[in-house]
Amino acid sequence: MKSRSLSSREMTHVWQLAHGRELALDRFRLMAILNATPDSFSDGGRFLDARVAIDYAKRCLDEGAAIVDVGGESTRPGAQRVDAAEQLRRVLPIVEGVASLGGALISIDTTSSEVARAAIDAGAHIINDVSAGTEDPEVFPLAAGSGAGLILMHRLRPPDADSYSDQYAAPPKYDDVFADVKAWLMTRVEAARDDDVSREQIVLDPGLGFGKTVDQNFELIARVSEWRSTGFPVLCGASRKSFVGRVTGVEEPAGRVAGSIAIAVEQFLAGVRLFRVHDVEAHRQALAVAQEIGGRT
Repeated sequence: MKSRSLSSREMTHVWQLAHGRELALDRFRLMAILNATPDSFSDGGRFLDARVAIDYAKRCLDEGAAIVDVGGESTRPGAQRVDAAEQLRRVLPIVEGVASLGGALISIDTTSSEVARAAIDAGAHIINDVSAGTEDPEVFPLAAGSGAGLILMHRLRPPDADSYSDQYAAPPKYDDVFADVKAWLMTRVEAARDDDVSREQIVLDPGLGFGKTVDQNFELIARVSEWRSTGFPVLCGASRKSFVGRVTGVEEPAGRVAGSIAIAVEQFLAGVRLFRVHDVEAHRQALAVAQEIGGRT
């Protein structure tokens, strides 16, 4: 792995993105979830029509989203895999349509370099890879060559072999869930850096809900400030997930907004600035208040 000292630019977390774009993480930034899938856990089937999806993306941007995260393969527990051709059929018209809105930042949620490459060519700026480059080794060279932002997420197993956080027959085994997740993600950072991905391109995602029980998820949430030692920004992806419902008693994912916001505010106060959410306006309001209070202390 190549080593060098951090620049002041890196320390202030200016995220480098494709097409010469960048995003300063000096305040909260919202990534709106847009699933062009029939089977996502919360909104599957809502955005299969590209026109509906593009209208929704515009609404999210108007409500304050900095990024629209477009995916064509569900990552919910038990979801079946979708090949690159079908992902492209689902996502490319949406990426092209959102790009035509002008100025919007777009993330492509995929583990496939083929899908990511086509999306970047169509105007996407970020690769959101829930496998952290383990499924397709060409993701890292693609990120390096395109300058795309790269989100590296931790998971124990692919979604089709996983369970919801509150439904494990036996809990996933960790010696120390935070230390183990951190150590694994840092090996993926090394792999990305060895393929010439710059530090400025990388964001880490602990993978809340992916291969973790309810208790393990909340342990990761409680210790989020410990990510500061890595020098990398962290993404909070708690929105509407099953472990939120287990604590609040809300079974329907769309009803888990208040619990999701509680986590987002706590994460913001601990230093997180990037949030992947379903409910943009509700999160914007809550985080704007938290940010205002924080600016006065």
